[in-house]
Amino acid sequence: MAWRFAPFLQPPLFTININPQFSTIFASGKSSSMLNKLLISSSSSSFRYLCKSTKPFFRQSIRVLPMAEQQSSSFSASSQTHKHTNRLASEHSPYLLQHAHNPVDWYPWGEEAFAEARKRDVPIFLSIGYSTCHWCHVMEVESFEDEEVAKLLNDWFVSIKVDREERPDVDKVYMTYVQALYGGGGWPLSAFLSTDLKPLMGGTYFPPEDKYGRPGFKTILRKVKEAWNSKRDTLIQSGEFAIEQLSEALVATSTSNKLSDEVPQTALRKCADHLAESFDSKYGGFGSAPKFPRPVEMQLMLYNSKRSGETGYSGEAKNALKMVLFTLECMARGGIHDHVGGGFHRYSVDECWHVPHFEKMLYDQGQLVNVYLDAFCITKDVYYSSLSRDILDYLRRDMIGPSGEIFSAEDADSYESEGASRKKEGAFYVWASTEVDNIVGEHATLVKDHYYIKPSGNCDLSRKSDPHNEFKDKNVLIERSSTSAMASKHALPVEEYLDILGNARRQLFDARSKRPRPHLDDKVIVSWNGLVISSLARASKILKGEPEGIRFYFPVTGTNPKEYMDVAEKATSFIRKHLYNEQTRRLQHSFRNGPSKAPGFLDDYAFLIAGLLDVYEFGGSVFWLGWALELQRTQDELFLDKTGGGYFNTTGEDPSVLLRVKEDHDGAEPSGNSVSVINLVRLASMVAGEKSKLHRETAEHVLAVFEKRLKDAAVAVPLMCCAADMLAIPSRKQVVLVGVKSSEEFENMVAAAHAAYDPNKTVIHIDPTDAEEVAFWEETNGNIALMAKNNAAADKVIALVCQNFTCSPPVSDPKALESLLSQ
Repeated sequence: MAWRFAPFLQPPLFTININPQFSTIFASGKSSSMLNKLLISSSSSSFRYLCKSTKPFFRQSIRVLPMAEQQSSSFSASSQTHKHTNRLASEHSPYLLQHAHNPVDWYPWGEEAFAEARKRDVPIFLSIGYSTCHWCHVMEVESFEDEEVAKLLNDWFVSIKVDREERPDVDKVYMTYVQALYGGGGWPLSAFLSTDLKPLMGGTYFPPEDKYGRPGFKTILRKVKEAWNSKRDTLIQSGEFAIEQLSEALVATSTSNKLSDEVPQTALRKCADHLAESFDSKYGGFGSAPKFPRPVEMQLMLYNSKRSGETGYSGEAKNALKMVLFTLECMARGGIHDHVGGGFHRYSVDECWHVPHFEKMLYDQGQLVNVYLDAFCITKDVYYSSLSRDILDYLRRDMIGPSGEIFSAEDADSYESEGASRKKEGAFYVWASTEVDNIVGEHATLVKDHYYIKPSGNCDLSRKSDPHNEFKDKNVLIERSSTSAMASKHALPVEEYLDILGNARRQLFDARSKRPRPHLDDKVIVSWNGLVISSLARASKILKGEPEGIRFYFPVTGTNPKEYMDVAEKATSFIRKHLYNEQTRRLQHSFRNGPSKAPGFLDDYAFLIAGLLDVYEFGGSVFWLGWALELQRTQDELFLDKTGGGYFNTTGEDPSVLLRVKEDHDGAEPSGNSVSVINLVRLASMVAGEKSKLHRETAEHVLAVFEKRLKDAAVAVPLMCCAADMLAIPSRKQVVLVGVKSSEEFENMVAAAHAAYDPNKTVIHIDPTDAEEVAFWEETNGNIALMAKNNAAADKVIALVCQNFTCSPPVSDPKALESLLSQ
């Protein structure tokens, strides 16, 4: 099995560090500069912990070899009865349920497990993962289903399983610890804790036996047991020291209430320059393999392009835009894009976006839709709008439940056929050349040429694509030439060529649907739903800008854009009904067969507020704006450091969560602090008076906390760079629409208001015939209510564009509004 990284998983190059004075040998990655006071040491060859040693280390590198294929009996289609059942059987998390029949006596995270560890006076083994994690499955098969390993764990430890998607707060504590030690981390996360939950040692995946230069899991368990018996005080002290140091490092504060004046523009430029330097001009993307989509980076480049053009740097604006458009095209043509079923896989193992890690994550889909929508707004090229539809139609077909809830992920692994005893990565998505011949028939030659399908398999475009011949004789669909070039090659009109491809994809889809599907994680996560709610709402109006008569080809369905708003509002209603307490005004984090025990975290509030603002701004009810304001008040009460500035990731109410972090990194998902600043900027432009002033002051203080990060490592916080620039703009543009919302004219005017790409714009709409809506605005912003009163017209929708305390003359034609906004 080729090495397929989870996000942040350390590379398969491990270092053996030997401390001559203490005869210390252990595997690690590079140490973290964030904790440069701490060096890594241990007293045996098989475990790791923090101490205050300052002795130098001798380094020797060992390359880790590929592992054997996964053989997961826990996923076996023929498995009906279970020899073992543990406490996880009563949990709701799909990941925990996957381990409910391991011989390991697993506990869920909670007081029962902690009390048992204290009672038996044994350390805790903590295993963190998620249901679609490939290497989590591997470690389960190799170790957690093994009776010998289970006996060691049951005799010497209290073993706890955590779903990182259900408890990101717990994962954050121990992942931060492992990353601080080794400069990297990943899942499965394996950590050993004291009875008071302090980390003692940690790592990621461990093979069951000693091999590849790394200690095996059984060896580690024995050594941890020995260390607990003979060096307990040292271990516990190191764990306490680690938590103290991490607490200091991860909770920044600011005595200043705002950023230095030069920071917003400088940070935006620095981040854009850094990304431009890392741009891959051959294959698109920023950086080298493995390649992740990282929508926040593309968002920054589009934003910087817009701002550069506005300030006279037209050359820089064009270059930034060109990089993003080329990247979006390369991704869409590559194997990271599911050409047959729509949507995007997690990342590509090679530099050419060809062979992916095949899991599909909801947070990627939502963010990528928005980037493709932005590209369409800028270029008006339906290529990008079709790709937005491609992703959304995949979500509607495969990832939405009966009540409108949106599910979390699809696994990378599946069975090749019914009754197979083991799963393989990508089995659902790859094709043999003969399969395509049999399924597509007369057009097979054209289809195989278009998607680079070969009898020997096509995973040969890079040395990194398939280094261990996992996909021998298999093909991952990729487009190596443009559609127009291929149509010309086959002497066909482009539309006829596209028809043939669309019909072929439908045939392949129907055939693929008969294969065993990858596991669906049907957990509903508020934050990830918020990201998709945003993209659905935006698509409902932006896609109205597509030309009339446009043709769509499978898997794009050609949905009326208005339907996407219906989907967004159903998802929003599900969250309000099932994951929101109207008395406490608090969210729960996730849902599966009922709400999870975990409370809502910062990301849940921030991402959902952003989604609600988009639902409202793109034509939804003012009720959703009211809920966004309510959630923002709750977020400020629960997470805001009112003295030091910035938002914590948790409420701090759970004593079992040892770190309360102010997250700033914009990675696979944006940080809650970055999104919150943008939310506050948007809300400040909708409300009036002291409320508006308070939102801006809160945003300024949040950014002040991260000033050093914006100055020294802007590329780590691309969305925060955008947020800082948005806040620095002295007057945000407002578009106010006044008219009856049930009319088609209203829909067209909202679409016109959003036709151009402009992140520094707020759209407010009010129906003067709706008494409740007028009352809302009279309380929230009397100026809007007054504008509605003065501009009400029975037979048309009026638009006013306001900036710098001045409003344009009213217009009532969508084209006139577009023209006004383009000036």
